[in-house]
Amino acid sequence: MLRQAGTEAPFKGEYTDTETTGVYHCRACGAELFRSSEKFHSHCGWPSFYDPKDSAAVITREDNSLGMRRVEVLCARCESHLGHVFAGEGYNTPTDLRYCINSIALTLEPAEEA
Repeated sequence: MLRQAGTEAPFKGEYTDTETTGVYHCRACGAELFRSSEKFHSHCGWPSFYDPKDSAAVITREDNSLGMRRVEVLCARCESHLGHVFAGEGYNTPTDLRYCINSIALTLEPAEEA
């Protein structure tokens, strides 16, 4: 998934409904990507965040695969595929963005260890 831009099955990922406080890292390179404080329940089947941990932590690029126009999210350090970001869906978040991320692309460092 990280190298071939795959998508895991919805509602199957380890972090879809996780409420553990901590920092989410890139599974490939360990870069810090998202915080649990920006995670929200979007009920879409994948972990959702409204903002990355640091604006430079992720990069985006246009994705026109599968006959759709989307915005792909990649790790800024190693360019692994993380998921997609969507705007204007009406979620009540500070950014009106939904970073829809594959659980398999992440590892969670709980706050007590952070």
